Amino acid sequence: MSGEKAELDWRDGTVPVSTRFDDPYFSLAGGLAETRHVFLAGNDLPARFREGFHIAELGFGTGLNMLAALIEWRAAGMPGRLRFTSFEAFPMAAEEIARALAAFPEAAAVAGPFLRQWAGGETHILLGDLEAEIVLGDARETLPRWRGRADAWFLDGFSPAKNPELWAPELMAEVGVHSAPGGTFATYTAAGFVRRGLQAAGFRVERQQGYGHKRHMSAGQLEPRR
Repeated sequence: MSGEKAELDWRDGTVPVSTRFDDPYFSLAGGLAETRHVFLAGNDLPARFREGFHIAELGFGTGLNMLAALIEWRAAGMPGRLRFTSFEAFPMAAEEIARALAAFPEAAAVAGPFLRQWAGGETHILLGDLEAEIVLGDARETLPRWRGRADAWFLDGFSPAKNPELWAPELMAEVGVHSAPGGTFATYTAAGFVRRGLQAAGFRVERQQGYGHKRHMSAGQLEPRR
């Protein structure tokens, strides 16, 4: 496995916080519930699931979003594999991910097969119902080279105020380019420059009710290309 190692502090011994970006990896009010509200419901999932559905993500972190999507995929009784591609510059070690996921027993219960492959240095994860690729490196370099197109995007980088590079208009443009027709995105942030960047990338952008103390989040769908 390559990529710079994540630099972590642990809040209350359970919540990983990036010391590089001074930002927690998930909501202190309940990370799994936030994932379901923002990224799943924000992309109208699981209703849109179909065989081979492809989710892409900026910011893999603890893998919580991937596992939450997999839980919903299994609950929906979907055939075939869910496809998941995530772009991560600073990967966490398997033992760090396991420590973080211990706060979410539902996610931890399905994480074992992924963690075993990750601990072995695999970034291409193959399970019976999941094919995941964690692309290591700066997304500003790796996403333009990616040949895939996603049906749904989870935009989950650290706070735009602390990690503006991952929300730059140029990168949002690449999100649009790498979206399938009718593709969607969801993100916890409602920052104006992020919404404008996504609009310029071809998305119809809406502000929606945020999770917890956050008043608003953003979601949208790619407009038909002319």
